[in-house]
Amino acid sequence: MKPAAELLQERTERLKKAIALEKTDRPPIILTADAFHANQMGVKLSDFCLHVNVSHETMFKSIQRLGDVDGTNAAFSAAKLFPLQFFTKMKLPGRELPDHTLWQLDEQEMMTVEDYDTILDKGWEAFSQDYLANRLNLPVAAMLAEVAAMPQMIKRFEDAGYLVYSRKQGLTVNEYLSGGRSMAKFMRDLFKMPDKVEAVLDVILAGQVADYRQYVRENKPLVVFISPARGASEFYSPKIWEKFVWKYLQAIVEAIVEEGAFVDIHIDGNWERDLTYFRSLPKAKCIFESDSVTNIYKIKEVLGDHMCIKGDVPAALLTLGTPDEVYNYCTKLINDMGSGFILASGCTVPPNAKLENVKAMIAAATGK
Repeated sequence: MKPAAELLQERTERLKKAIALEKTDRPPIILTADAFHANQMGVKLSDFCLHVNVSHETMFKSIQRLGDVDGTNAAFSAAKLFPLQFFTKMKLPGRELPDHTLWQLDEQEMMTVEDYDTILDKGWEAFSQDYLANRLNLPVAAMLAEVAAMPQMIKRFEDAGYLVYSRKQGLTVNEYLSGGRSMAKFMRDLFKMPDKVEAVLDVILAGQVADYRQYVRENKPLVVFISPARGASEFYSPKIWEKFVWKYLQAIVEAIVEEGAFVDIHIDGNWERDLTYFRSLPKAKCIFESDSVTNIYKIKEVLGDHMCIKGDVPAALLTLGTPDEVYNYCTKLINDMGSGFILASGCTVPPNAKLENVKAMIAAATGK
């Protein structure tokens, strides 16, 4: 077994080469999983979600049992922090839900049309601080204090030889309004008051771009994770999507790349209609992370010479398939994707995935 420092360097270089579309000895394998780790380690989801240190400890021990993975997507579970990004209420196991029930966004119309004027008048930061504290009733300071130990959590993984893939994770700016207004009301606003919504999104964007630039300059992350979440082009008409989703995704990605980090674009849903837009992003600086809804072979056809592809082992296969089926699927994917490919689950490894199937996915990448 190689020393941890040597493994970390080897895995880091492998990942960098894959993102840069260069040939690697094998595809990197990055594990995105949370509740799966809890189930494998016999930890109650309520403890896993409600206590950041418990989720970190659980994930660290679970990763070590899984074999030669290059890294983990995160150093702890962010389940309880989701309201800070989605701007809506959250149901957690052990709080609103039974101990072993998966966490759920409890989307409601918490933000009003009148709030648009407040944002334009007072700014996004002032509005969001008041909204989170007084409308969602979140103990923001306490929540942030819990994750203050993130650098130490990351170092623990690195000292064991594992990459922590994305040290900063965020959404595109439209998701704040989509979550706060509820998606149905936000969609209506796009048609009833498009100019005002665009003005609000522009205000949010300016703050977000500044925050990302500062973070990358100060922390030098290798990869920043951005999720358009419900920005899939299948949900919008082309003109609406270009104006209210792509414009903001592109601006944030380009700002992060300008500061020197790679960007993982976490793609939920079907984006096949608009894949060519991604060719306008900086070449060999981004990762298109598919959740297996967008056809990965179509992604390869359109973007294979322009950006790294990450994915795309389906949740159903990891849960219901056999180890041989998983291994064969992953082996074919690795051969077909070639350079510029990171093997991973389509979105998150499902909570009830079979351990032997996850190991089969890892074995297909490592050849072990």
